[in-house]
Amino acid sequence: MFVTIPNRRLLNFAGALICGAMMGFALYSQHVLLLDPCPLCIFQRIAVILLGIIFLLAALHHPGSTGGRVYSIFVGLIAAAGAGVAAWHVRLQNLPADEVPSCGPGLKYMVENFPLKDALSMVFKGSGECAEVAWRLLGLSMPAWVVMGLLGLGIVGVWNNLRH
Repeated sequence: MFVTIPNRRLLNFAGALICGAMMGFALYSQHVLLLDPCPLCIFQRIAVILLGIIFLLAALHHPGSTGGRVYSIFVGLIAAAGAGVAAWHVRLQNLPADEVPSCGPGLKYMVENFPLKDALSMVFKGSGECAEVAWRLLGLSMPAWVVMGLLGLGIVGVWNNLRH
C-alpha cells in the first residue's frame, strides 16, 4: 500500500488555507465572541498572516530547489517567531496571580506615544489583559493552540519546501 504525498504546491496552498482559517477564527473570536485581542495576540496574528502570505507565494511561485530552500527559511523563521510570542503569552497566562503584571495601555497607544523599542519592551513584559484566559478548548488557551499550530505549520512547511 503506497501513500502518495501531495506535491509542494498543494501543501503550500494547504498551509495558506490553514493560516486563513486561524485568522478567520481569531476574527470570529473578536467580533462574535467579543474577545478583544491583547497586544501579544496582535503579534501572533501578524505572524499567522505573514506565514500565510509566504505559503501562498510559495504555492503560486512553485519554485525549484533553491527557491524552496528560501521559502523554507522564511517559513521556519516566521513560524518560530510567532510560536515564541505565543509561548511567552502562555507563560504569562500561567503566572501565579501575585506575579501577573498590571494592565497597561493598548498597543495603539504604545506605538503612537513611545519609541518602537520601548513599545515592544512593554508588550513583551505583558499586562494583566495578556494573562487573562477568556477562552479554552480541551483545556488549552488560544495562545497554546497558536503555539501548536505555528510549530506544526513551520515543521511541515520547512519539510515540504526542502523536499525534491
